[in-house]
Amino acid sequence: MQPSYFIGVDIGTQGARVVLVNQNGIMVGSKEESFPLNNQSREEQSPELWWSSCLTSLRALCYELKPVIDLSHVRAIAVTSTSGTIIPLDKSNRPLHAAIMYSDPRSVQEARLCKAAASTSGSMGFTAFNASCGLSKMVWFVNNFPEKASQLGMFIHAADYITGQLSGNFKVTDYTNALKSGYDIVQLQWPDFITKALPIKPEWLQEVVPTGVSVGCLKSELAEQLGLSDKIIITAGVTDGCASQVASGAVKPGDWNTTIGTTLVIKGVTAKEVKDPTGVLYCHRHPEGYWMPGGASNTGADWVSRLFGQSDLNEINAAAAKLIPTGLLAWPLLQQGERFPFVAPDAQGFAPEELSEAELFTAYMEGVAYIERYAYERIQMLSGETIHQVYTAGGASNSDAWLTIRSNVLGVPVYKMQSVSGAAGAAILAASKTYYTSLSEAAGNMVQVQKIETPDKDLVDQYDQTYTQFINTLKLKGYIPE
Repeated sequence: MQPSYFIGVDIGTQGARVVLVNQNGIMVGSKEESFPLNNQSREEQSPELWWSSCLTSLRALCYELKPVIDLSHVRAIAVTSTSGTIIPLDKSNRPLHAAIMYSDPRSVQEARLCKAAASTSGSMGFTAFNASCGLSKMVWFVNNFPEKASQLGMFIHAADYITGQLSGNFKVTDYTNALKSGYDIVQLQWPDFITKALPIKPEWLQEVVPTGVSVGCLKSELAEQLGLSDKIIITAGVTDGCASQVASGAVKPGDWNTTIGTTLVIKGVTAKEVKDPTGVLYCHRHPEGYWMPGGASNTGADWVSRLFGQSDLNEINAAAAKLIPTGLLAWPLLQQGERFPFVAPDAQGFAPEELSEAELFTAYMEGVAYIERYAYERIQMLSGETIHQVYTAGGASNSDAWLTIRSNVLGVPVYKMQSVSGAAGAAILAASKTYYTSLSEAAGNMVQVQKIETPDKDLVDQYDQTYTQFINTLKLKGYIPE
């Protein structure tokens, strides 16, 4: 049987990555480009730069693989990117402004307006708006740039921009990207409060379709440049957290995934919607009708590159393996404020003074694991379901020491998958409706377990004590309620 191939594109905060996998999930090739970051990169980035980096990576990948495989067997492409990032386009689909990043905190006041409008309307959809949500950023843009708002064609999401460049169709987004822009995934419609209580026009909102369905084919001029077929299907995209969830194989009810990249993202699959009265935990809509509850933290692994970027990570991880458990209390929150698994706008990270480099690195890994455990305890309380194992993805899963820490802090096995990137998840999504019949079938055939880390009772007991101290510290600081 002739092989089939699928391309996944991931536009992350720090760079673009493109992968090509076959129908069995085997990685055939990958390319990536880093973005030149600056102090404004957490607030705004250039979508044109994203596309340039993506296209450069695609060209390099196709050039490298042309002598190796038959590129005419590439069937589909899907794109993933950050959740909550918004781009205002003019009527010719050109950016009117830089992409307003998910991590941009400037729309705090607009978030309150969105939350109040949603609550008053009685909407059954997402109502826990904060500054990281797309709708908050839309309102912020309209309020702060009225002269540009008059030229608006539509608001789109980060993944949609690359999908549009590939297919020419900018008008469509998917369930996962639309959620934080206010789309009601229960009623499957844009609720009235968005256009009646907020300064948003109906024509600025995209059509919303299930994740992974076709939105068009690869533009012929691009197909010619890349040596690909212009019959390649471009599918609706997916947010980065959900893409990593797919890459981990956590796509069936009862499955749970933690992705630790720049931020920590937890996603799962349940048969019923999980409702959180505080809005900290929210649900995406699974393309097969299930629910995908979860949340994204401001805590993650960004501290590794920012604080230890000049260090030998192999050496420091080897040292960390000998130090655990440290018994230290540290939290590597680099920005002010936390959003998941609790909301604390004034929260600040902390660590003991005068630690060695290895001690601080290890204590920070443990601190992230404590945040992960608190999140799962909250999920179990709200869902009534017991979490028996965790699938994992993201750059942090490449650290064996961190996997050991997390398994013992959580007290459950942690499954590291073979291809853990968001780009791999996007490639699986690309195959889910173009080669397989569903996302569950695609993941079942394309995801392989690389390693299982199981907890050790003695370490679990020691971490239980330090975890209790960590949570008590957060309570004393007023970050989480007593």
